[in-house]
Amino acid sequence: MARIVKIMIGLTAAFLLFMIVDDYINDYKNDYQAELTDTKSKQGEEVVVEIPKDASAKEIAEILHDNGLIKYERAFVKRLQDSQYRGKLQSGTFKLHKGMNTLEMMEVMSKEDENSKIVKQLVIPEGYSVDMIAEKCQEEGICSKTDFINAVKSVTTNDFEYLAEVPSGVGVRYKLEGYLFPATYDITKNTTAVDLVRMMLNAFEAYYTAEMKAQAMEKGLTSFEVLTMASMIEREAKLDEERPKIASVLYNRMNQEMLLQVDSTVLYAVTDGRYDIEELTIDDLSFKSPYNTYVYAGLPAGPICNPGLACINAVLNPDDTNYLYYHIIDEEKGEHIFTETLDDHYQTMIGGTDTNGDGKADIEPGESFEKNNVEDDVWSNQSD
Repeated sequence: MARIVKIMIGLTAAFLLFMIVDDYINDYKNDYQAELTDTKSKQGEEVVVEIPKDASAKEIAEILHDNGLIKYERAFVKRLQDSQYRGKLQSGTFKLHKGMNTLEMMEVMSKEDENSKIVKQLVIPEGYSVDMIAEKCQEEGICSKTDFINAVKSVTTNDFEYLAEVPSGVGVRYKLEGYLFPATYDITKNTTAVDLVRMMLNAFEAYYTAEMKAQAMEKGLTSFEVLTMASMIEREAKLDEERPKIASVLYNRMNQEMLLQVDSTVLYAVTDGRYDIEELTIDDLSFKSPYNTYVYAGLPAGPICNPGLACINAVLNPDDTNYLYYHIIDEEKGEHIFTETLDDHYQTMIGGTDTNGDGKADIEPGESFEKNNVEDDVWSNQSD
C-alpha cells in the first residue's frame, strides 16, 4: 500500500511538473509569437534608448532587451529581417515605450534622429592650445570661447583618473592642456562644449596606450611629463624626421642640467596660449612665468599645446644623439641644423644667410647673436 502511495505521489508530482513546463512553453510561444507578429499597441512606460553608430541588428536587440522593451532578442532580429525596416534602423537617441509592438519600435528607429544627425566636423590640428581650440569652436559656431574654457575647467580627476598625474600648485594654466587629443570630431545639434571636451579626452585615452605608459615609466617620466615634452616638440618641429632629434636635444640638455630655452614656451606664456605674435623680444625672454624655459630650469609648468601621436612617440623613442643645439636653416620648410658643441653651433650660425649685410648669420626671433649670450641657448624656432 505504501508503495502505491509513493507511486501516486510521484505521478502527481510529474504531472504537475509537466503542467508547469507546458504552461511555460506555451507562455514562451505566445510571448515570442507576439513579439514576432503582434501589431497591437498599449500604454507603457516611456524609455529613452541610445543606438550607437553602425550598431548591428543583434546589438540593437540587446539594447532593447536591456531596457525592458523586448523579451526575445531573436524574435526582434527575425522580424526586422522580414520587415520593410531591414537595413534602415538609424543611430541616435529615440523615445520608445514598453507598450509598443516591435514593428512600431522599428518604425521609430528607422527615422533619423535630427538632434543626433552630424551637422559638421571639427578638425583640431596638432599643436593647438586650449585657447586656440576655444577660438576655433567659436569661429565655427559650435560654442562660445567662454563655454569651451568653462567646460575645460569643469573636468576633474573623478571624470578621468589619468588626470591625477597633473601636479597641483605649480602654476599649470589648464589642467587639460596636452590631453585634448587633436583629431576630427563629429558635431551634432546636441553637441555641447562639455560633450566636445569629453570626446577629446576619450580620444586621448584611446590613443595613449598601455605600451606608451610603460615606455614613459621606463624613462622615469609621467604621462604628464611626456605630454609636456611632446607639446614643445609639436610647436618647434615641422618635419617628421626632426621630431626625434629635437626630443634628443631636450633629453641631452636636461641630463646636463642646462636651461632648455625653447622659444615656444615663452610664446605660450606671453600670448596666454594664443601664439598670435611672430617674434619675441629680448624682454620677452625674461618674462616671469613657470612656462618660460629661459628663466626656469627643467620642463615648463605643463604642456604648451595639445600634441599629436608623432610628437608623443618622438619623446618615447628619441634619436640617440649628442646634440645640444639646433637652429633654423630653411624657414619655409621648417628645416633645422643640429650641432653638439657651442662652437659648432656658433660656426653654423656664422655660415648662415646674411641678409642685413653685417657679415653675420641672421638670428631667429628671441635669439641673441652675442657669443657670450648664447652659451645656454637652444637657438630654437617657432613652427606655428
